[in-house]
Amino acid sequence: MKWDEFAAAAPELAQLGREAFEEEHLAILGTLRKDGWPRISPCEAYFVDGELLLGMMPNSRKVFDLRRDDRITVVNGQAERIPRRGDFKLHGHAREILDETLREHLADAQEAAIDWRPPAEAPTFAVDILTASYISFGDNHRLMRWSPEGGLEHLRHPDD
Repeated sequence: MKWDEFAAAAPELAQLGREAFEEEHLAILGTLRKDGWPRISPCEAYFVDGELLLGMMPNSRKVFDLRRDDRITVVNGQAERIPRRGDFKLHGHAREILDETLREHLADAQEAAIDWRPPAEAPTFAVDILTASYISFGDNHRLMRWSPEGGLEHLRHPDD
């Protein structure tokens, strides 16, 4: 499901994810290498036209991974041991975006956010969401997960 569909189905969780990704436009992307081992790579994440889009460098290994096997895990980037925004995770599939209008909208968003425009050949992938989860730490910690079958669940936190 596209980001805007996920946000309609789980608005509380989607808001936490949006805040986490928009803070620095950084995501950690999990893909599967050709030999089956997992690969984790940083990439940029932007919300454009109802989609969560991932920008990547041309010919990066993660691009080849996704073109071979579209299964992904996406996690917001972290710079602190106890992240201010918690850990937001998505599991799903990557869908390569070939539509020039959507690709231009992503380039516009990147240029507005970081004063840099990707080259025209830079690959773009959208995240099709299957499940999502969130965990935060500290005094107001919480744990949530969402799936289309189970809806949003507030779970017992491991620190409780």
